[in-house]
Amino acid sequence: MLGKSGSQTTSVAAGSVGSVFRVQGKYIQFDVDAASFGVLNYTMTGAPNPVDITGGKATPVFESKMPDHRGLVLNGSVSVELSSSADMVLTRSGPGLTMKIQAKDCANGGLFQMEVQRTDETKTVFTHKLAESAFYYDNRNFRNREGDTVAYKDTTLKVTPRINFGNDYSRKFVGRDSPQFADRITAPSCTNQIVTRTGAISNVLHCGGVSQWSVASGGRMGQVMGEDATEVAPPATVCTHKCQARNRTRGESTVLGSPFPVAEADRLKPRYPQ
Repeated sequence: MLGKSGSQTTSVAAGSVGSVFRVQGKYIQFDVDAASFGVLNYTMTGAPNPVDITGGKATPVFESKMPDHRGLVLNGSVSVELSSSADMVLTRSGPGLTMKIQAKDCANGGLFQMEVQRTDETKTVFTHKLAESAFYYDNRNFRNREGDTVAYKDTTLKVTPRINFGNDYSRKFVGRDSPQFADRITAPSCTNQIVTRTGAISNVLHCGGVSQWSVASGGRMGQVMGEDATEVAPPATVCTHKCQARNRTRGESTVLGSPFPVAEADRLKPRYPQ
């Protein structure tokens, strides 16, 4: 990545940064659009590991995760922080704008998040486009428990509906968009009628291959994978500066899992807005 590897903190001069550069780990790889810090071709490599969730197959996850900076461009040097525990932080700024990408090279997905800061404090729209083999769905395990009370640490939480993403060839592969100080933009042209546990119909306005999010300055968009994507837990703590993924419950929450394969009726459609 930008010619850097091993534990270090350094800076890469703007003139040495190509228009697109690759972040290559053992378990995770993706490309970065240098001018926007949008992420392209996010893929789990399927390298052998006891906690692998891909079934040992190279598994494309996102085709792109692109922020719309509305004309602002990143053009400064790139700050690179690499740790011995496979954590990575990339930061780049330009006039009126700073973007940060945090990732961990982990076989079960690990941490991944993108943080935006604008000097005008306005919101930024992020568009997440899944890889062709992946799809969003309404998790039936959550629908069938909707309204139930389950254990969480030393208290309880009520089960609410859950949108996950998965594929048709990796049983353990499941993920979830993870917003922090961000709101999903509903998609009326992707209205899905999902049957609830009572037989009633719930209208879910979400497309099958893309989601959009309005992210506050200082907020972030990330993802969680594996069991973290199917646990019953409260939303991430509201944060608008140097946001971190600190809500991990480490076995103290109820994990409802995900069906495999996913029933056709629970797959969100159409794939893209009409």
